[in-house]
Amino acid sequence: MVCKGDDALHGQLTAQMAALKPGQNGLLALDWNNGNRTVLVDQRLTGLLVGQTLHTSQAEIYRALVEATAFGARVILERFKEYGVPVTDVVCCGGIAEKNAVLMQIYADVTGCEMKVSRSPQTCALGSAVAAAVAAGKDRGGHADFPSAMAAMTGLKDVSFKPIPENQRVYDDLYHLYLRLHDSFGGVDKSADFSLLMKNLINIKQRQSKD
Repeated sequence: MVCKGDDALHGQLTAQMAALKPGQNGLLALDWNNGNRTVLVDQRLTGLLVGQTLHTSQAEIYRALVEATAFGARVILERFKEYGVPVTDVVCCGGIAEKNAVLMQIYADVTGCEMKVSRSPQTCALGSAVAAAVAAGKDRGGHADFPSAMAAMTGLKDVSFKPIPENQRVYDDLYHLYLRLHDSFGGVDKSADFSLLMKNLINIKQRQSKD
């Protein structure tokens, strides 16, 4: 159920989130509110937020949760690379890709990949149409194969989001802290030491607040 003021609140939170630098919120989250599907494949995992203080704001929490989804995406991309599948850019589709530039930039900065936007907001449906066009064949108004169908029926918008180097450096530090949480609470590493984690987050926050 969507309340009348939800759109206005989300717009406000997004604007406030955009005003924060990477790491300036002093927070780190695991977004496993519905378990983890990839790469841990464990539905009994739950969410986590580290670094809260009496001064933590809604926008700071919102940014931490968005960043957590981006860190989770990076874990998946790193697994692809580990098994020999190179990833240099990502094509995104749908409402968020077209409506939330702040989120898209965070994803680019966290993953180190250029984020591109599909020309069609209904990319999944378009994929079915591409398959149908190939099944029909060129003689019946379709296409002879998938490459020719894709060339004719799909494309990218002119907008894209490229990683910002100074943001990447901060997110690399945060990602290494995130991995320790990910692997420990995910059951991969049972010997992780979190004794300095909160203080490391404070150090990053103070550094980003000064710059």
